[in-house]
Amino acid sequence: MRKPIIAGNWKMNKLAADGARFVLDFRSHLPMGDKVDVVVCPPYPHLPLVVEAARDYPMDIGAQNMHFEDSGAFTGEVSPEMLKDLLVEYVILGHSERREHFQESDELINKKLKAAFDHQMTPIVCVGESLEQRVQNQAYDFVESQVKAAFDGVSAEQAKVAVVAYEPIWAIGTGKTASSDDANDMCAHIRNVLKDLYDESVSEAVRIQYGGSVKPANIDELLAKSDIDGALVGGASLEKDSFLKLLEAGANA
Repeated sequence: MRKPIIAGNWKMNKLAADGARFVLDFRSHLPMGDKVDVVVCPPYPHLPLVVEAARDYPMDIGAQNMHFEDSGAFTGEVSPEMLKDLLVEYVILGHSERREHFQESDELINKKLKAAFDHQMTPIVCVGESLEQRVQNQAYDFVESQVKAAFDGVSAEQAKVAVVAYEPIWAIGTGKTASSDDANDMCAHIRNVLKDLYDESVSEAVRIQYGGSVKPANIDELLAKSDIDGALVGGASLEKDSFLKLLEAGANA
């Protein structure tokens, strides 16, 4: 059985001290035991303080992006070596906001995915369709192409530890959520794509999250589905009470 994973993506929110206080405030309230993996992904400047605040508690810290090179003349970028030096364990790759606003291509995301594995970080690979693609019945083909491109040249052993986040673009930050059935159908499709790329042992090992206006009111229904193994959460991860409710739902799934 796959262990649920709830990851909070703070995006470009909070100041560093606020982020550290947030973690200090809720860390002792984390669900007991090891029933859910908890990941918090703050902005880059917050990472040292947040990593320190989370030390010795059952949560991991992730970055929201990274470059694929270890060093070089890449002004404004952050390398995987820099993240590992800060004890970062996860990294979000290919978020739709990166694809849309910063023109990140499938080829670039594939390079980043390989770099994450090279540096023993767990990638959270984001895929998802636009509303236009959904309406035109192109969603499944489009998401399939994203998954295949992301995992091109990735070994089966590496793929097993990856996390895939299905985030329909039309549901991110809009208050709209895909129905639990629609979300599960796409997550099942992603799992079948991974089975075709590798084998059943890989597809059954990979954890697939849903993301897109996830909140306490809909998390239980989503996690009850067969192929949804957690959530990548934006706005609801910025407030302690709502994030804790999501983590509790993950622990009880």
